[in-house]
Amino acid sequence: MKRSARGTANLVWLSLSVATLCSWWMAEHHGAGVWTVLLVMLIAAAKARAVALHFMELKAAPLIWRLVFEGWVLLNTAMIAGLYWFTQARA
Repeated sequence: MKRSARGTANLVWLSLSVATLCSWWMAEHHGAGVWTVLLVMLIAAAKARAVALHFMELKAAPLIWRLVFEGWVLLNTAMIAGLYWFTQARA
């Protein structure tokens, strides 16, 4: 059982590393365009979920705590992306 958990943690860590490199590459090569920022925000939300679910063991927490966290990630991602889009549309 421990070996499986360690393998899962390694896989999550690897996916977090790849997601970080993808975000960095997009920001470096595509600038701060609206779609780039939106995609980087979605990658950041996915990374936050992966860290909380796998490394903070939120996956085993009561349903209400998981729903609160999922709502928090969704709300913050939408708010930051929406405010960025709003400021770009007004410029």
